[in-house]
Amino acid sequence: MTEERVLTPTTDTRGDVVIITGLAGAGRETAAHALEDMGWYVVYNIAPQLIGTLYELRATAVGRANRFAVVVDPRSGPFFNELSDVVADLRKADLRLRLVFLTADESTLVRRFDSVRRPHPLQGDEGVLEGIRREREMLAPYRRMADLVIDTSPLNVHQLTMKMRTVFGTSEEQQLTVTMLSFGFKYGIPLEADHVSDVRFIPNPYWVPDLRPKRGTDPEVADFVLQDANAQEFVDRYLEMIQPVLRGYTAENKHFTTLSIGCTGGKHRSVAVSEKIGEELRRRGHAVRIRHRDLGRE
Repeated sequence: MTEERVLTPTTDTRGDVVIITGLAGAGRETAAHALEDMGWYVVYNIAPQLIGTLYELRATAVGRANRFAVVVDPRSGPFFNELSDVVADLRKADLRLRLVFLTADESTLVRRFDSVRRPHPLQGDEGVLEGIRREREMLAPYRRMADLVIDTSPLNVHQLTMKMRTVFGTSEEQQLTVTMLSFGFKYGIPLEADHVSDVRFIPNPYWVPDLRPKRGTDPEVADFVLQDANAQEFVDRYLEMIQPVLRGYTAENKHFTTLSIGCTGGKHRSVAVSEKIGEELRRRGHAVRIRHRDLGRE
């Protein structure tokens, strides 16, 4: 039995439509995947004329407050030429529309196509460079009408993902979410753990008859565990140690991490310490989720 408690409030999503277009090789799919990972409903490579219809179908199914994104590019053939009209119509509708245009310089695009050993979709019998130039000319009007132009030349996939999260994510989605996971070593180390710590050095409430049936979430057990001098020092030093780790994870575009605290059975010591560390991390501004994996297994 796993007990879980969320310490961050949920945020209602807004009724949004994002259209992603731009040059092949500039990161259209990476940008779309970033939105998809944040819970956006994403459709790839559709005719622009279908955007409004698909949004309405989605709104009917889940409500008006939903986040909908589409990737549109010249592969949709003659339908692509009507993108400007579609954008104009959608901007008159009762929704928030943003057109995102991704671009990059020629040398970067040539290098990217060379690295994946794929032809440019518009190069025909000519070279990649000619295809890039042809597409850039074709898409020039959409760059001018875009709400956001992103030059991905200096960006890697992680930096582009972070850019999309910064622009389109909620404040919670831009944070690193920390899961404090208590567990019992006798049931095995959690596979999802990024960090594992052992608190079996703390005196065990199991050997106190009045505390044995209680849990680490009970005040009496928490007080017993945390009043130990070694436990207090461990919590303080753990918090000091983990701060640069969490900053580094955020800088490296890692949005979820699991910090695991273990004792023998996962009922007393690890639970109390995980609760304490989780509360302190939350107080310092982190989004924290606390799970007690092995409560109820004894």
